[in-house]
Formats: sequence, structure tokens, C-alpha cells
Amino acid sequence: MNLDNKKTNTSGYAAAEAGKKTAKGSASDDSLKNEAKGSGTAHTDDRSSQEVHQHENQQADQKEGQQTGSVEDLQQEITRLSGELEKTRDSMLRKAAEFENLKRRTQMEKLQLFDKARADAVSRFLPIREDLKRTIEASKGHDLDDSFLEGLKLVLANFERVLNDYGVEPIEETGVPFDVDKHDAMLIQPASDESTESNTVIQVMEPGYKIGDRIIKHAKVIVSQ
Repeated sequence: MNLDNKKTNTSGYAAAEAGKKTAKGSASDDSLKNEAKGSGTAHTDDRSSQEVHQHENQQADQKEGQQTGSVEDLQQEITRLSGELEKTRDSMLRKAAEFENLKRRTQMEKLQLFDKARADAVSRFLPIREDLKRTIEASKGHDLDDSFLEGLKLVLANFERVLNDYGVEPIEETGVPFDVDKHDAMLIQPASDESTESNTVIQVMEPGYKIGDRIIKHAKVIVSQ
């Protein structure tokens, strides 16, 4: 009986020990599995994190590239627009200068036309002045009414005043050098005064007239030889 009980107890103890080892082995296997699983999960998390960072870096690089491209495009557009603006400015300046030149030419042409028209109009009245002067000169030495002669002189004075208002100046000096721009030589003869130099106006047959520098009628003169 004692032997059988001892054997039974020994067998139970051995079974218990075996069960402990089996449980311990199972626990160890579970730990190893959990450690392996945890290690795999950690590696997976690291790879995911790296992929996220890589993707973020790629997006940042792409965004930076787009911004750089946009800045370059803007700079090129600014350069192009600046060039067009400069061309437009030069064109406007040239057109403004051309307009000013045209304006000055037009004003000069208007003044020239006005001066020509005034000279043409005045020249039609000049023979009247000459007739009045000749009439007064011819009246000298004749028995004429003084009031009539004074009236002729008054008409001549008023006529000359009007011509003076229009800037008309007579060319009727004697003893001056002959000038082809002012005089028409009708005759060349020796001067009565030997001291008179040659090519000098010694007599005015018909006076000339000018307005400023514009000659509207040349004086008809006799020139010394």
C-alpha cells in the first residue's frame, strides 16, 4: 500500500511538474510571439513614419518648386511688361515731339500766310499814298486854296498812320549803299558830288515798302557810277 501510494504521489508530482513546464513553455512562446509582434509593429510604424515624412518632404519640395517657378514666371512677366511700357513711353514721347513740331510748323505757316495776306492787302493801297504825295508836290507853286491843300496833307498823314499801324515802313532813303534786296536800279549815272562813292543810291524814283524784314515792294532808284 505504501509503495503504491508513493508511486502514485510520484506520478502526480511528475505530472504537475510537466504541466508547469508546459505552461511555462507556453507563456514563453506567447511572450516571444508578443515580442515578435511588437517588434514587427514597431518596424511597421517606423516605415509608415518614414513614408509620411518622405511624402511630406516631397510635397514641400514640390510646393517650393512651384513657388520658385511662379516667382520666375512673375519676374519674366514683369520684365516683359516693363519692356512694353518703355516702348510705349518712347512711342508716346516721339508722338508728343512730332505733335509739337507739327504745331510749331502750323503756327509758322499761319503766320506766314497772315503776313503774306497782309502784305498783299497793303500793297494795293500803296499807289494811293504815292498819288497823294505827288499831288501835294505838284501843288507847290500853284495858286490853290490853302484849305484844299491842308486837306490833302491831312488825308496823307492819316493814310501813313494806318500804314504805320500795320508795321509798314517806306524805303526811300538816299545816300545809302545799293541793296539788291531793297532796291531796283533803274539807272546808273555819275553823281553830281564827286565825293559820293560808287554804287550809292542818289535818287529814289519810287519808294519801296517793307513789313518787318519782308519786302513788299522794292524801291526804284538811280545809282551812282
